[in-house]
Amino acid sequence: MNTPKVPSSLMPGLWGAAGGAVLMAILGFTWGGWMTAGTAERTAEQRASSAVVAALAPICVSQFQLSADAIAKQEELKKVGLYDRNSFVEKAGWATMPGSNAPDTKVAKACADLIFNLKL
Repeated sequence: MNTPKVPSSLMPGLWGAAGGAVLMAILGFTWGGWMTAGTAERTAEQRASSAVVAALAPICVSQFQLSADAIAKQEELKKVGLYDRNSFVEKAGWATMPGSNAPDTKVAKACADLIFNLKL
């Protein structure tokens, strides 16, 4: 089996094309915004999760505001340490969405931040 010989006059052009392709791939993935399918999927999942939390956190705050002792509970929340606020909101039941049996931790965190800064 005979493989064809590439003329020596074409070699610089072929090497330049190969080098340009590698350089373009490096620049595209580094600064051009290109990404692999896996990275795109992870990014989409993170954005979807953030959108769900952004939609549900106001419901959590509304459930907090409907409680009879909202002002006292807000004062309690302000006394709780930063890392314990989520569990405070979860235990109070405000982060448990209607139709759900368990609270959502990310919603509880966003809700705690909103309640902390809420002006009652």
